[in-house]
Amino acid sequence: MSSRDWMDLGTALFLGVVDRLTDDELSAPTRLPEWTRRHVVAHVHGNAEALRRLLDWAATGVENRMYAGPTQRDAEIRAMAALPADELRVLVHRSARALAADLDALPEAAWRHMVITAQGRTVPASEIPWMRAREVAVHAVDLDHSVGFADLPDDLAAALAADAVAKHASRGSAADLAAWLTGRSAKAPTLGPWL
Repeated sequence: MSSRDWMDLGTALFLGVVDRLTDDELSAPTRLPEWTRRHVVAHVHGNAEALRRLLDWAATGVENRMYAGPTQRDAEIRAMAALPADELRVLVHRSARALAADLDALPEAAWRHMVITAQGRTVPASEIPWMRAREVAVHAVDLDHSVGFADLPDDLAAALAADAVAKHASRGSAADLAAWLTGRSAKAPTLGPWL
């Protein structure tokens, strides 16, 4: 499957969970410390809007960062998490559709244009579908309701695992990860946050 296929599948999984949650369940805790499901939904909505800004940058050549800074991102998540449940559901569906439409409309040459991620990495616009696939797949699991990593296609789960290993290895855990993943250590390394 392509990154876009993974994005579409992950989006369907994520939105499917959101649509099955009652209003009360939307306020329940998640696998993420201090975040309710409302926070996760608000974040996924905000992520779609942020990636749309990168697509605009790629299409126009005019710099348009994902976020003005971490305080903007955090403030938006808090504000949107407080919205009525129905409004939050409408927003996350609308932004997912708009992102897909923007991806479909991006001119061929724009896929090679370089943009800067929220983590400060410079990447071609062609990486945006993977960035979104990763967000929706992992956060579908984070909602802690009916979707787990075993529900993802094997190739997507493998790509997520490889991405996580690469990020942790680049932060100094390469040797411990290699020892554990090759069966040379029975103890999993202690790792910090993925992103």
